[in-house]
Amino acid sequence: MRLHRLDITAFGPFGGSQSVDFDALSAAGLFLLHGPTGAGKTSVLDAVCYALYGAVPGARQSGSGQGMNLRSDHAEPRTRTEVRLELTVAGRRLEVTRQPPWERPKLRGKGTTVDKAQTWLREYDGAAGAWKDLSRSHQEIGTEFEQLLGMSREQFCQVVLLPQGDFARFLRADAEARGRLLGRLFDTQRFADVEKRLAERRRATEARVREGDAALLADAHRMQQEAGDAMELPELAPGDPGLAEAVLGAAAVARATARERLTVAHCRLTAAESAHAGTRRAQEEARELARLQSRFAEARQRAERLHERAGAHREAQQRMERARKAETVAPALELREAAEEEHRRAARAEARARGMLPDSYADAGAGGLASAARRVAEELGGLDAARRAERRLTELTEERSGLDRQERADEDVLREAETWLAEWDTTRAALQSRVDSAQEAATRAEQLAVRRDPMRGRLDAARTRDRLAADLEEARQRAGASGQRALDARAHWLDLKEQRLNGIAAELAAHLSDGEPCAVCGATEHPAPARKVAGHVDRESEDRAHRAWQQAETRHAEDDQRLGAVREALAAATAEAGDTPTAQLEEAEAELEREYARARRDASALHAAHEELRRAEQEREQRLTDRQQAAVRAASRLTRRDTLEREQAQLEAELTKARGTSGSVAARAAQLERQATLLTEAADAARTAEDTAQRLKDADARLADVAYRAGFDTPQAAADALLDPAAHRELQHRLDTWQTEEAAVRAMLAEADTAHAAQQPPADLATAEHAAATAERRLREAASARDAVARCRTELDRLSARATEAVRRLAPLREEYDRVARLAALTAGTSADNERRMRLESYVLAARLEQVAAAATARLQRMSSGRYTLVHSDDRAGRGRSGLGLHVVDAWTGRERDTATLSGGETFFASLALALGLADVVTDEAGGVRLDTLFIDEGFGSLDDQTLDEVLDVLDSLRERDRSVGIVSHVADLRRRVHAQLEVVKGRSGSALRQRGV
Repeated sequence: MRLHRLDITAFGPFGGSQSVDFDALSAAGLFLLHGPTGAGKTSVLDAVCYALYGAVPGARQSGSGQGMNLRSDHAEPRTRTEVRLELTVAGRRLEVTRQPPWERPKLRGKGTTVDKAQTWLREYDGAAGAWKDLSRSHQEIGTEFEQLLGMSREQFCQVVLLPQGDFARFLRADAEARGRLLGRLFDTQRFADVEKRLAERRRATEARVREGDAALLADAHRMQQEAGDAMELPELAPGDPGLAEAVLGAAAVARATARERLTVAHCRLTAAESAHAGTRRAQEEARELARLQSRFAEARQRAERLHERAGAHREAQQRMERARKAETVAPALELREAAEEEHRRAARAEARARGMLPDSYADAGAGGLASAARRVAEELGGLDAARRAERRLTELTEERSGLDRQERADEDVLREAETWLAEWDTTRAALQSRVDSAQEAATRAEQLAVRRDPMRGRLDAARTRDRLAADLEEARQRAGASGQRALDARAHWLDLKEQRLNGIAAELAAHLSDGEPCAVCGATEHPAPARKVAGHVDRESEDRAHRAWQQAETRHAEDDQRLGAVREALAAATAEAGDTPTAQLEEAEAELEREYARARRDASALHAAHEELRRAEQEREQRLTDRQQAAVRAASRLTRRDTLEREQAQLEAELTKARGTSGSVAARAAQLERQATLLTEAADAARTAEDTAQRLKDADARLADVAYRAGFDTPQAAADALLDPAAHRELQHRLDTWQTEEAAVRAMLAEADTAHAAQQPPADLATAEHAAATAERRLREAASARDAVARCRTELDRLSARATEAVRRLAPLREEYDRVARLAALTAGTSADNERRMRLESYVLAARLEQVAAAATARLQRMSSGRYTLVHSDDRAGRGRSGLGLHVVDAWTGRERDTATLSGGETFFASLALALGLADVVTDEAGGVRLDTLFIDEGFGSLDDQTLDEVLDVLDSLRERDRSVGIVSHVADLRRRVHAQLEVVKGRSGSALRQRGV
């Protein structure tokens, strides 16, 4: 960067226009900018900074930041503040002109108005030999200079201007501040991009490793769910080292434990089956013993009841005997007929009852039929458990149907989730593309918004320019017409005045009187007074014409003033709008608005795109969760279905046995109830038939033996012994019942197995049934446990194989992640291998700083008479990173110490040497910015004469590299030593600039 010319108008302490010819000053290589305190030496540097960046150095930037405070208080009200700088940077000769906001008097009326800030940037075209306009935008011009110079305003002030005592700022800056400045000067962004790219690759590969580890952990959790407490998962997160080995080790332990548990479960099932068979046999034996003991007890009770009624039975027998004897005579026949009829009815009833029974009961007696009826009743009572089993079977069927429905639903969920997740990468890429497009549109809308107000201002100014152009012509015509009318009125007035003068004698004669002296000649006689001719002009007509001329002149002056105002407004509008036609500006403004509207419309989709992306990611997480839960439910259903199938098979076996040939338990119960009724009726009918047969036999015997067996003394005795039919039947029934009961009791007591059972201890049926139920429950539990352990082992083998395959697939990716992570940590300065904690960019900048220190040392040794040397240090400062440290080596003591220990004068020439060295290295750096003009503001007053000479010799040597250095100082001795001078002269009307020695 080389400065050529600076023009200042109404800026800072300079009330008028001042110019600085830097080419003339730079010819000497070293020039002095001096003047009294407060004259405005620093304002010259402020003007350079303001021309480049639109703002002065930070310490002097005040107010609203718009430049309102830059205007000189000595300037004329109608003189506008302006700074114009001509310079060469990056091989391009540029001219930048800046006018800060200006509060000026209004053109019409009273008060002031504020004109907007203006900026122009032009470039000299050597081929055409003319300047061409580049831009009029504040932001574009500022950005252009930042890119050309490679420095922000603060950095420019630190490296090029170095104002008042700020030499030591770079010298004493920390590593981060030095890194930011050196990074801009030496263009090390590519190394920062390498760090960023490695960090992004590390994050990407880490995300893929974490995703694989998450799937591995999911399989591990499934194995843990299957294995239970036999498997302990490592307390590691996805991406942690050793996760795969820990998971595979835990899986191996879980598989071994599952095999051991399966062996134990087989042994327990075998023992449970043996115990269950033994308890079932004991239960059957206990049931049979209890039945026989109950039958024997019942027979004993019935025998005791017969023994208690034996006396009454004997009396009944005796009474019946007397009745029979009585009936042997006459009533014997009637008795015999009645017994025969009763026997026929009983036989018919018995035949009907037996006809409704199966053929197997055709030969059964009354006792056999009664026993069969009791057995059927007992079987009917045993069907209650079968009814409960049938209801349970219905519940099992419904539950299995529910499991089937749930399985179909989970299959749909898995199928839908797999389909959706297969498209996830494409969906996410599309959504991310929408977000990026909307973000780019938002950025473009912000850039276009910055251009809208200047474009609208230019369009308004162009429309005002066009309107004022028309107004100018109208005002010019009006001014010409009013001027012509003023000329005509004046000519008319002069004509009337001449005519009046010509006829003034007649006007004076009109006032003459005889004997009165003439006002002209004094004569008292008036022999021939002049007479008024036709068209005489009197004083009133002349005065009226004079007033008309004055009024015309006033109107002409007003029209001229209006014409001047229109011209001034037109010039201002033309200056702002330029020569571009209004239609072209309207088209450009409309196109800008359309682009802005499109950008705003596209940017408005940013929030919706972000929300849609967030919802898609949430849906992905939900579908992953649904898929995992569906898999867990599938495993649970498998276990539950096995349990239900076993229970259903057992219940169906029980129901098959309970139903027999019937279609259902209810049908079987109805069948048994009807069979029990029929057997009971048949048994009663059989007993009745046997009774009637016996009575008929007795009647026949009595009738045959009545003659010799009567045994009555008299017929009256036989009549007294005779019974009526009802009493006879009742007595006979009691006798028959007794006989039947006695026969049955004797038969029951004569049974060998019943008698043997009675000699045994009482049967403990409840204990046997409880033992059988317990053994059956244990058998079911052992079988379920064996099946569960078998399924667990199978599932663990499957999941372990899948985990092993996943670890094998992840191995290359994990190796890539380890390699990229090591490189990223090494370049970021966070790796343990990076002992200095130096980032890659800091490492490169450290080499540049080492060059700067070497270049600065060449001048520092001359300035300090060989005492001091600047050295680069890569030691860490506290807990921060290393690489950008600076130390000074004192040759007198041979010790290396911090630059903060230098004295004021030493700090000055050390920081000056460092700044000059920085400029040299930046200039030599390919792609860097050449700094051909430097300004040094103050600090020379802290040097003694010898050191000052050495410093000036160093600065003077810069001419060898075609570089110029401006020294800003009020030290008187420098005026003698430096011949090329720019003097700032302070005065009551403002400061002025004078160049000397050039």
